[in-house]
Amino acid sequence: MLRLTNLHKIFNYGKVNENYALKDINLEVPKGDFITIIGSNGAGKSTLLNLIAGTLFPDAGTVEINGEDVTHWPVYKRASLVGRVFQDPLQGTAAEMTIEENLSLAVKRGQRRSLRPGLDKNRRAEFKRLLSLLELGLENRLDCPVKLLSGGQRQALTLLMATMGHPRLLLLDEYTAALDPSTAQQIMAITDRIVAEYQLTVLMVTHDMKQALAMGKRTIMMDRGEIILDLKGKEREKLTVNDLLAKFAAKSGRELTDDRILLHG
Repeated sequence: MLRLTNLHKIFNYGKVNENYALKDINLEVPKGDFITIIGSNGAGKSTLLNLIAGTLFPDAGTVEINGEDVTHWPVYKRASLVGRVFQDPLQGTAAEMTIEENLSLAVKRGQRRSLRPGLDKNRRAEFKRLLSLLELGLENRLDCPVKLLSGGQRQALTLLMATMGHPRLLLLDEYTAALDPSTAQQIMAITDRIVAEYQLTVLMVTHDMKQALAMGKRTIMMDRGEIILDLKGKEREKLTVNDLLAKFAAKSGRELTDDRILLHG
């Protein structure tokens, strides 16, 4: 479904602050897989998602989605294939617009626009059905401006909007990091429901090692632009956070010292 082949990305090439962000990344993600990605700051996690989404282009290597080479496709051209949710709950919605207006825009993601009305009785009914999956009561607030929602409600709405066009791939970029622990747990439960509803393939970046082991079917650990661990199946099921730290140390030859990861561990 997703195939990354020999991906390289260098920032500030040839300059004193040259940074090799990704080094020879090779990854195959079957349809329906749910991968969590963990690593310290500068490990290359967000750069990896940016190359998949089309926000950045690689210096070498290819990105294939559903058998098609999309390496040099811009973001808008990948919009029907890739949905993404960012860390900031404010980033994925239009604050001054209502819930139903935001959903109407999301429905047209990656499609040609027309002069036909974006809302009708049937579409509102479908919006209510989808919002009911969130179990937040938003199905009864279609005409509510998004700016009046809480951070958790807004992030849940963003998650729904990112998946309404039935993308091939969903990218979650530390999407619960700005939420309190209780709300984060709620958003994770909502994620499970939406992923099951649409049978999505998911890549989720997180600093929370417990979350990385609890969510999905497979965990990848990155360090200095490389994938150093790829854990799945029975090996992953038995792992604790301490096990993961030990594996990182054994593979990288050094201890993990990133406070954000250790605090969440």
